[in-house]
Amino acid sequence: MAVLEMTAPGRARATGLSLTSWVLFATSGPLARSVMAAGGSPAAVTAVRIVLAAVLLGAVVAVLRPRALRFRRGDLWLVLGYGLFGVAGVQLFFFVAVARVPVGVAMVLVNLAPAVVALWVRVVRRTRLPVLVWLGIGLAVAGLGLVAEVWRGTRLDLLGVAGGLAAAVCAAGFFLLGEHGASRHDSFGLTAAGLAVGAAVMIVVSPPWTLPAELFTARAVLGGLHAPVWSVLVVLAVVATVLPYLAGIRAMRDLPSTLGSVLALVEPVVAAVLAWLLLGQALGLAQLVGAVVLLGGAALVQLAGPAQLAVEQEPAGLSGEPSAGRRPGGSPRRSGSPGR
Repeated sequence: MAVLEMTAPGRARATGLSLTSWVLFATSGPLARSVMAAGGSPAAVTAVRIVLAAVLLGAVVAVLRPRALRFRRGDLWLVLGYGLFGVAGVQLFFFVAVARVPVGVAMVLVNLAPAVVALWVRVVRRTRLPVLVWLGIGLAVAGLGLVAEVWRGTRLDLLGVAGGLAAAVCAAGFFLLGEHGASRHDSFGLTAAGLAVGAAVMIVVSPPWTLPAELFTARAVLGGLHAPVWSVLVVLAVVATVLPYLAGIRAMRDLPSTLGSVLALVEPVVAAVLAWLLLGQALGLAQLVGAVVLLGGAALVQLAGPAQLAVEQEPAGLSGEPSAGRRPGGSPRRSGSPGR
């Protein structure tokens, strides 16, 4: 029986990177909303965001770290899966959900990803998860329901619910595939390749050029700030897309997917706070209570600790190779090991 080893500083660094990733992801809500208020459709804005992020990061990596973009033929499935599930799939299915069910319900559905990850780890990897993990996930999802105020919407649609659940599965794929590839590939290369795949899908589904040209020079309002839409889109691509994807994939090198997926639930809390500060959307008492419950659930999962995730049988992570918690040679991976 192998146990994932991690030093306290390594765990703290990985946790900090993961939290930074989700805080940055949370800024995408207010930023995208300001562009949509100026006249952009949700699908087109998201397409521009991902395509611009892919172009910018791809250019930087191609110039500064070209070797990071070299993948073996056997790794192409990982790149395609990461781009299809972790980049494009979450966005597209979430659009289906929010178009047919209340936004709060859609948020809860997509954030069932930690439960999906935990079930995969328990059933497929045959890993015994501590009771604290299951309790923490349950509390976090319940707290999210309060933050999202799901009771405010009563109109439910089977296709919308299916879209939300599909988004949760895609989000789980983001964590599991990211964990699988983080210890094997350069973070910059994997992120750039994944964004490129996601961008290709978004171009087919919602071509960025469908946005009217005059929108880019229009003024976006964000709190008390007025800025051209094109500048907000650049910030959306860099600060709310490239940087959090990079931080997240680097964190997955040292943080098990079970723990990382629960930390992602911090994003809607931060998004709600930013909406309050920048868009004037006040937080109610139930939302504040929900935030405390959610963060408490995430803390319980953290208390479980990676060292307690004992693997009884782990011959394969996702494709028959050793899991992300172990090096190909079979020895446990330590957090202090150098990256590529």
